[in-house]
Amino acid sequence: MKVITSKFFFKVFVGFVFMIIVQSFSQTAFAQLPPALPDTSRMTFDQISTGLKVFIFPANNQTRQQQKEDEFECYRWGMERSGVDPLNLPKVQAQVQSGPTGAAVGGAARGAAAGLLIGAVAGNAGRGAAIGATAGAIGGRRGGQQAQAQQNQQAQANAARQEKEIFDSFVKAFSACMAGKGYTVK
Repeated sequence: MKVITSKFFFKVFVGFVFMIIVQSFSQTAFAQLPPALPDTSRMTFDQISTGLKVFIFPANNQTRQQQKEDEFECYRWGMERSGVDPLNLPKVQAQVQSGPTGAAVGGAARGAAAGLLIGAVAGNAGRGAAIGATAGAIGGRRGGQQAQAQQNQQAQANAARQEKEIFDSFVKAFSACMAGKGYTVK
């Protein structure tokens, strides 16, 4: 039987610590990459504001080149302030549901109870309950699907609203910066 020495444990421990250190540095390096900025050499003087659907008027007779530089500077400032990069907007996932809703079971139970009463009056309670359960299951399933569709539609509308709010926070920051540089912003 081979005896494991403390030297072996020390080597394993040092290797493990080294691996953790390397991993933490690589995660830090990748996590802090700045977002990609637009290529200003190919930009027109109002490309950023036009893309944002913001109208900029040079109220202090700024040149087109000055407006281009100011828009780029305000683009960067807006990203820093809002935490949003309009070229890489985060997608908000709608919480949509699919599959059975369980409404068919509830509908079947209600239908069976109603069918049982009607069948008892007509003289065949078992048959009335079976017919009522079938009809109730179909109605319950249809109602459950409609309710699920409405919930999904609402979830998608909420996701779209949240995405618009994220984008609007950047536009506010960009507009405030441009106004601070002497432009009229609408």
